[in-house]
Amino acid sequence: MFSQLMKGVLEGCVLAIIAEEETYGYEIMEKLTARGFRFAKEGSIYPLLLRLEREKLIESSLRPSSSGPNRKYYRLSGEGANQLAQFRGGWEELSQAVDAILQPKG
Repeated sequence: MFSQLMKGVLEGCVLAIIAEEETYGYEIMEKLTARGFRFAKEGSIYPLLLRLEREKLIESSLRPSSSGPNRKYYRLSGEGANQLAQFRGGWEELSQAVDAILQPKG
């Protein structure tokens, strides 16, 4: 159950990170980890990025890297921005409901 919940949350968080600035896969992993999202693994990020690109939520371009082969940079598409806005709204509603249950007042 936890892993299914994390998959949906991971997608929303990846979209939010890409919305901040164009970035590449390894940098996305670093940003997730730095913000406490330790559940994401490289093996789940790259397939997610491929799926998001297939679904036209993100777009990519190859750029030269100073430390090796070209890097694939991702940016949010218009459709991805809409998806992120829906995720943010849904997350706000869900997190408030869960907090109300897990942290009862009284």
